[in-house]
Amino acid sequence: MRYELYYWPRIQGRGEFVRLALEDAGADYTDVAREPGGMDVMMELLCSRTSPKPPFAPPFLRAGRQLIGQTALILDYLGRHHGLAPDSESGRIWALQLQLTIADFVVEIHDTHHPVGAGFYYEEQRAEAAKRSRYFLDQRLPKFLGWFEQVIEDNPAASGCAVGRRVTHVDLSLFQIVEGLRYAFPRAMTRREPQLPRLLALRERVARRPGIAAYLSSPRRIPFDEAGIFRRYPELDRFEA
Repeated sequence: MRYELYYWPRIQGRGEFVRLALEDAGADYTDVAREPGGMDVMMELLCSRTSPKPPFAPPFLRAGRQLIGQTALILDYLGRHHGLAPDSESGRIWALQLQLTIADFVVEIHDTHHPVGAGFYYEEQRAEAAKRSRYFLDQRLPKFLGWFEQVIEDNPAASGCAVGRRVTHVDLSLFQIVEGLRYAFPRAMTRREPQLPRLLALRERVARRPGIAAYLSSPRRIPFDEAGIFRRYPELDRFEA
């Protein structure tokens, strides 16, 4: 099957979590909006009222006749079809639960620089962003990362992965979380990383996977910048002493 991924063409954003799964699986896919005329195609699908099941927002994935929205659900689908999800139903449910928690974390990361609203420029909410980021770095960052560290430690398979014995879509997403946070909050991550040995070991394991390593060194990997979820504003990379 040739997949069609629909996401904004110049940012990593939530679409990057899907790209990592497609690349790791060696799937045949088109990043539609990055192709000539692709943005028009994506916007037509978003704005059309002819479909009984329209996507709310990118990313969404066309898989055969299905049009699948929501990052976590897309990853659950790809995981089941490309060996990136546990074999058992209970394992798949746990993996989806973890992926939904990652989605919650992504919202909190985004809101460090846009706490008032996405429709305002960062420069219009600097004071609120500074306050939100301080709280995030002191309270939410250690809570989320510490919880994922514990999940890896408590995995009954003792595989170093989040779920089961082999790498799943959850591990690929945790890789992206670590990479993004290192970009956005280098000082805070330097402070926290000594308490996260399992999460960092997982990050290294994912980075060495052939499909991921090839993707990271290719022009298909869009660099981090100040237009996506993970943004580096040095004035926000502060925490309570």
